[in-house]
Amino acid sequence: MNEATRAVAACELRKSYGGRGSEVRALDGMSFTAEAGTVFALLGPNGAGKTTTVRILTTLSRPDAGRAVVAGIDVLKRPARVRSVIGTVSQHSGAVGLLTGYENLVLQGRVYGMSRRELRRRAAELLDQFGLAEAAGRQVRTYSGGMRRRLDVATALVHRPAVLFLDEPTTGLDPEGRADLWAVLTGLSAQTGTTILVTTHYLEEADKFAAKVAITDRGRIVAEGTSDQLKARLQGDSVLLELGDTGQVEQAEKALAQVPQVRQTTADGALVRARVTDGPRALPAVLAGLEAGAVPVLSVTVARPSLDDVYLHYAGRSFGQAEGSAVA
Repeated sequence: MNEATRAVAACELRKSYGGRGSEVRALDGMSFTAEAGTVFALLGPNGAGKTTTVRILTTLSRPDAGRAVVAGIDVLKRPARVRSVIGTVSQHSGAVGLLTGYENLVLQGRVYGMSRRELRRRAAELLDQFGLAEAAGRQVRTYSGGMRRRLDVATALVHRPAVLFLDEPTTGLDPEGRADLWAVLTGLSAQTGTTILVTTHYLEEADKFAAKVAITDRGRIVAEGTSDQLKARLQGDSVLLELGDTGQVEQAEKALAQVPQVRQTTADGALVRARVTDGPRALPAVLAGLEAGAVPVLSVTVARPSLDDVYLHYAGRSFGQAEGSAVA
């Protein structure tokens, strides 16, 4: 691996859980790279191996096989050194509820051996940066979910890590809280050059905020690149068809299979997605095929490729279908 500009590099990571006869393969050759100073999104449905990957990269777990490098340091050979240069935010808040926001930051800094004088300055800086200065003296148990999440990120940044890992950081936040947190994260990367690796199952977050996206499915990467690059690889459009009920899906898929312009179909509930070369030109044939198959359609939309289309193309199922069905 050429690691000169790569803040994170995973190579053929493999990990299984359970014993013989009940073994679950969490990672099946997971490989990707994240460039220094960028926001990198590991995107996949729940259970696709994202958390297992982060646990290995942050030295909390060991792979069965493979290699990982963080900030130029071999994760398996020098785990203590890796821990000194990274910050980690897990899915669940690590803040101590009975302590104030300021006290949580100081506690974390002391773990990394920072002096009291340095900590006072750093804590004040972070509280201001994350919009928590007015709540600095309040116990964290009184914070809202969004405030707690911002404090979690601030705490992980006390010692100025080279790489920040965030595992599903916006899960449970309302839309406003998610937008606020992402504004802080993108600003942080741009202003300080901190590399940020985020795991998420929110397609729109990866699409909008990540400089590079790696799409995971069943413990491996199925596609990697910028959001625009990934979508540009899919020539054509999607025709989104809303049916009256899910009982008509199979009938609709059979009807669409007879339409020459349709290359691929998938269903998510009562929504059927058909991949076509040219949406506007193919639409009459698509509707005619459904009419011939006696399939009523409530609404139809032609759209350019999305990350869900990318996932469908490489994984063979829609993102919605994959949610909850992966094993790790």
